[in-house]
Amino acid sequence: MRLGFGEYVLDLGTRQVFRVAEEILLSPKAFQLLELLTARRPNAVSKEELQKTLWPDTFVSETNLANLVSELRAAFGDEARQSHVIRTVQRFGYAFQADARDLPVAAAAGKAAAGCRLVWGEVEFPLREGENMIGRDPAAAVHVDDVSVSRYHARIVIDGAAARIEDLGSKNGTHVRESPIAGSVPLRDGDDVRLGSVAMVFHRSETGAPTETASRQ
Repeated sequence: MRLGFGEYVLDLGTRQVFRVAEEILLSPKAFQLLELLTARRPNAVSKEELQKTLWPDTFVSETNLANLVSELRAAFGDEARQSHVIRTVQRFGYAFQADARDLPVAAAAGKAAAGCRLVWGEVEFPLREGENMIGRDPAAAVHVDDVSVSRYHARIVIDGAAARIEDLGSKNGTHVRESPIAGSVPLRDGDDVRLGSVAMVFHRSETGAPTETASRQ
């Protein structure tokens, strides 16, 4: 399960939190608290229940829980008096109150699609059979760290000899062969693809010669 809220992504599968392309490191207990609060959102969870879940069969003071809340607020740039993520419910407990949305889970890596790749300058992204997510999310198959690109901007689906690209409701749109796309459109070898202001080229070689993935600095 993956949740997006503001600039943040919570991945419960990999147990990671990201702000754009940067991972935010949380202590195991702080992550567990975040997991508990998001699971019950927007309802509040009592301090008693949180303490029993986080420290079963162990007596701890309320300071321990308060310290975890402070850790989460610091990670998300939150403030107790003007909280946008973790809300304090006086004389009761806490609630996750950010406007969260479910995000698609990155598809499991499949076998490489013969010779299919997106080229961005000197960087090549090999594409695999099935779904290849494109966007600013660090887990995307084609990770494009550019402000004009949405976190989940588009996806390319490879099905044997067929390749199609679909815009995912991105803010700045997806263009293929200089034309904006709506829905899914086929891709051919040499097609120009533009995501926001990022220009790429789709290539498909019949030989399936392997390519080397570079990291864009």
